[in-house]
Amino acid sequence: MSFFRYFRISKPSADKVPAEQVDSAYKRLRKRTFWSVTLAYTLYYVCRMTMGIVKQPLIDGGILSAGQLGIIGSAFYFVYAFGKFTNGFIADYCNIRRFMAAGLGVSAAINLVLGLLGLLSAGSVAMMVFFALLWGINGWAQSMGSPPGTISLSRWFPLKQRGTYYSIFSSTPSLGKALTMIFTGLIVGAAGWQWGFIAAAAAGVIGTVIALIFICDTPESAGLPSVQELSGEAVREMDKKPTKELQKWVFKHPGIWVIALSTAFIYITQHAVSDWGVLFLQKKKDFSIERATQIIGLAEFFGVIGNLAAGWLSDVVFKGNRSRPVVIAGVLTMLSLCAFLFLGGGFWGNILFVAVFSMAFSVVFCIVAGLMALDFVPRKATGAALGIVGISSYAAAGAQSIASGYLIQGFETGGTYNFLPVSIFWTVSCLIAFVLPVIGWKYLRN
Repeated sequence: MSFFRYFRISKPSADKVPAEQVDSAYKRLRKRTFWSVTLAYTLYYVCRMTMGIVKQPLIDGGILSAGQLGIIGSAFYFVYAFGKFTNGFIADYCNIRRFMAAGLGVSAAINLVLGLLGLLSAGSVAMMVFFALLWGINGWAQSMGSPPGTISLSRWFPLKQRGTYYSIFSSTPSLGKALTMIFTGLIVGAAGWQWGFIAAAAAGVIGTVIALIFICDTPESAGLPSVQELSGEAVREMDKKPTKELQKWVFKHPGIWVIALSTAFIYITQHAVSDWGVLFLQKKKDFSIERATQIIGLAEFFGVIGNLAAGWLSDVVFKGNRSRPVVIAGVLTMLSLCAFLFLGGGFWGNILFVAVFSMAFSVVFCIVAGLMALDFVPRKATGAALGIVGISSYAAAGAQSIASGYLIQGFETGGTYNFLPVSIFWTVSCLIAFVLPVIGWKYLRN
């Protein structure tokens, strides 16, 4: 079997499920695939977030500076941006089980190598080069996670159910970050930064096995009818067109570019807190690494609540109007971010600030980066839409990593950091993130 054939979308099975067993088999495989994809993508985030936790040990140990860490982080984001664009288009044609498992397996291997590298040569002058190179490769591997996860929703769920299940799936970043911040933070505090990478690698291996065993590519590959036939959903004329033609249509649609630009600023805000929040709490508010990771990690659980609420708010409360919940949640995001950055507060006060931020931000993220696009994107071009949004988002996240790193380092004097310039940068980005989709709402209703 060739490399490309191995990853190609599964062909319909010649062995058909008996008619009387179709409904039960469909529900069982759909449920198994959905929860496996959700858990696997949660563990993708464990393999992605390690660098955000180990920044202070690396800086305090004289191994890397804040500016160098910014460059390393940008290597991940720039490669991830290109990878998500490319893999988004490719994933529309792929076996999601094999595609998702391959990316997570490589990401786990990269984390293991970084951990072992730290154990063997923590003082090496080539550390930055190795870290940037390997973390960049991890960026490519990580870009293989989201497209198959979202495509699985298109392949297994009808339109009327997709919003609810997407809101659950989109909570995986918050859940993955929470697990990483709490458990990896404890491991780093107890055993050293190298063991944080090794623990993440173990989590990645578990996720890879889950993906390979439990994810099913398509209903047809399991001997079932298509999701349209199973749900009684009418096939839109657009969905009958070839995938390549639909991908071109998505690329030219102004709505997808409104979403892409808005999501770029969303990612600047999101990764500012997740990448630099622990260091900010340590250097600005004098928390230990255990306390700092607990604040960010515990608050991330509220991001899960925000994601779960997003679909209900936009579909039920606001009757399909996506812009109103974005405005309300955007204002809450701004206020809570400013409280976190510009007020003091103890342990529980900062948990409150970041909890409200995570919950409100997740509503904005889920609606803008997910539901708005799914409203008008054809089923067979879901990956293409994700690719366009992804390259914009993570190119911005990469620029944020460099800008934030050097804004922090550039205003450091004698070990004391002035976080005001970088805080203004993060706050302005947050404002733009939720204003753009409201201004461009007319392009998102078609």
